[in-house]
Amino acid sequence: MTAGWTEDRVGALKKLWLEGQSASQIAKTLGGGVTRNAVIGKVHRLGLSGRAAPSQPARTTFRAARPRPAAPAAPVQAPSAPRRIEAAAPRPVMAVQPSAPAPMPELPGTATVMTLGAHMCKWPIGDPSSREFSFCGRRATENVYCGEHARVAYQPQVRRGATKDGATELARSLRRYI
Repeated sequence: MTAGWTEDRVGALKKLWLEGQSASQIAKTLGGGVTRNAVIGKVHRLGLSGRAAPSQPARTTFRAARPRPAAPAAPVQAPSAPRRIEAAAPRPVMAVQPSAPAPMPELPGTATVMTLGAHMCKWPIGDPSSREFSFCGRRATENVYCGEHARVAYQPQVRRGATKDGATELARSLRRYI
């Protein structure tokens, strides 16, 4: 239902708008099928811009008093992160073949989900459903993995059958878009 904008309604709209009432409040005051969207549209067409601060509905704010923490009698030192004895042992070094990435020995990691930091290798070790599951935990050098795990995770793209004919390569790449 469209609202009939009489001179009286337009005058009331201007007055209420400049008082800072919201479009919903104005629509409710004008009544007679005037909707919030109709008020917004008419305000836009009339070019009414200057208005008082918009009215805010009366809300009571309740803030519960925060309990003050009790001062400790003696300074308490935070416990350090648990460390595994296996992590201190040197890891075996495997010979790296230039054509294939070296297989990683599955040694227990040094980091758990709770101790994993932003600059630690996030390579998962073990079954996630077991208690022995952990992460590598060494210093991440490439993105989120250490150098050894990055070589396994990020392998260079291998080109299949290098073609000598540029036209054949172009035709093959165009087939993807047809």
